[in-house]
Amino acid sequence: MTEANQEPEVQSVKALEEEGDIAADYLEELLDIFDLDGDIDIDVRQGRAYVAISSEEGEGDLRLLSNPETVEALQELTRLAVQAKTQSFSRLILDVSGSRQARVDQLTKLVNRLVAKVQESGEPLAMKPMSSYERKIAHDLISEAGLVSESEGEGKERHIVIKPA
Repeated sequence: MTEANQEPEVQSVKALEEEGDIAADYLEELLDIFDLDGDIDIDVRQGRAYVAISSEEGEGDLRLLSNPETVEALQELTRLAVQAKTQSFSRLILDVSGSRQARVDQLTKLVNRLVAKVQESGEPLAMKPMSSYERKIAHDLISEAGLVSESEGEGKERHIVIKPA
């Protein structure tokens, strides 16, 4: 690979790190407004800025923010703040007190149950609507189980249908 081919990738990582910095500044201000303590870590994973808020005292006050719906809403607000500064679309991922891993664990159990039902019945099965991030995780789990999945619907109604292979 030539240097010219590598440069866009490096710029992409730099742009993602910049997204993370902007997001961290925004989140730091929000934490200050609500008088919450939290450490903010920035990473780049799978082509996305990944921002995590944690606390040395365990969950503590952050449990107020670690509800999955609250994390999703806070993530969208943070993405909007980043987009306003960078003038480009953000696919930033926010995690509060390990809430993402807890959701992945919950989603894994659900997908495994539904995969077993599809394997047993041989009939397609629709899942409830979920975020694009969660759909990606579910698609990967379904594929690993040897089944096929498709996203259907629009907007907030977008969901996965699990089908036999």
